[in-house]
Amino acid sequence: MATILIKSATIVNENKQYVADVLVKDGFIERIDAQIDAHADEVINAEGLHLLPGCIDDQVHFREPGLTHKAEIYTESRAAVAGGITSFMEMPNTVPNTLTQQLLEDKYEIASRNSLANYSFFMGASNDNLDQVLRTDTANVCGIKVFMGSSTGNMLVDNPRTLDNLFAQSPMLIAVHCEDEATIKANLEHYKQLLGENIPVQLHPKIRSAEACYLSSSLAVELAKKHNTRLHILHISTAIEPHLFDNKTPLKDKRITAEACVHHLWFSDADYETKGNFIKWNPAVKTADDRDAVLRAVLDGHIDVIATDHAPHTLEEKGQPYLQAPSGGPLVQHALPAMLELYHHGKISLEQIAEKMAHNVATCFQIDKRGFIREGYWADLVLVNLNKPWNVNRTNILYKCGWSPFEGTTFRSQIAYTLISGNVAYANGSLIEGKTGKRLNFNR
Repeated sequence: MATILIKSATIVNENKQYVADVLVKDGFIERIDAQIDAHADEVINAEGLHLLPGCIDDQVHFREPGLTHKAEIYTESRAAVAGGITSFMEMPNTVPNTLTQQLLEDKYEIASRNSLANYSFFMGASNDNLDQVLRTDTANVCGIKVFMGSSTGNMLVDNPRTLDNLFAQSPMLIAVHCEDEATIKANLEHYKQLLGENIPVQLHPKIRSAEACYLSSSLAVELAKKHNTRLHILHISTAIEPHLFDNKTPLKDKRITAEACVHHLWFSDADYETKGNFIKWNPAVKTADDRDAVLRAVLDGHIDVIATDHAPHTLEEKGQPYLQAPSGGPLVQHALPAMLELYHHGKISLEQIAEKMAHNVATCFQIDKRGFIREGYWADLVLVNLNKPWNVNRTNILYKCGWSPFEGTTFRSQIAYTLISGNVAYANGSLIEGKTGKRLNFNR
């Protein structure tokens, strides 16, 4: 592998900023020092650039197998790398659903051939596959995914006995999608009686309401406390949920953690007027007060990590009426630039971005030697230029679906370089292919 010397970078890592050189050898960070004079196959002049640990996205839907008209592991991992995301954890609601150990390994095999980023895949839980779930290898699988709300696919786990057994017996972290199905169905029926089939997308957060989220999240927390389960609640979207989580216990000791997603930190229900189905997600984008409360919870430690819930659909699918249009949107290429934009607006610090998008994800999932800029750790790194504006448009979007909810947005910060396990995978606007990422390992 090539030896890489990064010169004069402003390192953002573990709540500090400082200028230093970084020497990368055999995939790992060999040395960090104020001045390194060593031979290297490649020298990167990083003067004026900020070096962050590569982002680790703990929630993506890359649609392979079975839904590859929307996305593929290859295409979406390219977009992730271009956006400074060096590792991803992918969800099981592909086709077929990832409900057996063989289907899980099939996805790893695809990624080993095609993923430019490092990767892991969640094992899926259903109402009747506990035997398969319990066989999951804790050392090289990120976690178990439970849909406590039927977001997409046929993976709703709504049998109380099954849920209790899952929480009691899971050998590892359970990540949950929390929305109460009965509440959503009642809300939907209410609006159908009022409006028939012509429901506007503006009512999405009324149908998939804050109350639906809270009912399900509080149930998950109750089950986790009952069984001392390692629980991770995904995409918190409301002002009423953060108090369910602890911000006093050190993260490494927490048994219950939470995630916020970029779209819930950026958009509000006012944006449905112009964005329509392009910001239709589950859970829904809600009010500005909800958005601001989620950001406060990220900053004060009630919410531990920031992710994307990258979930692309085609333009044709999104162009359907509200009731037919699927929920979800592509985000991995634009998540870090969006968070850096919030930094420019004074809403979050660079140190907090590194913490919530890299350090804390590695700590939550106990990822081996990633998520920090440390000697002896894998060189998963991203260099950003904080003062190089660019506009998101169809010519520079890398998602297979070809669109972004951020189209028309000008970001002030741009990704300059992305290193994946010690290889330069993206440099100054160009992807450098030929080397694949690595399977994540976990210290459990």
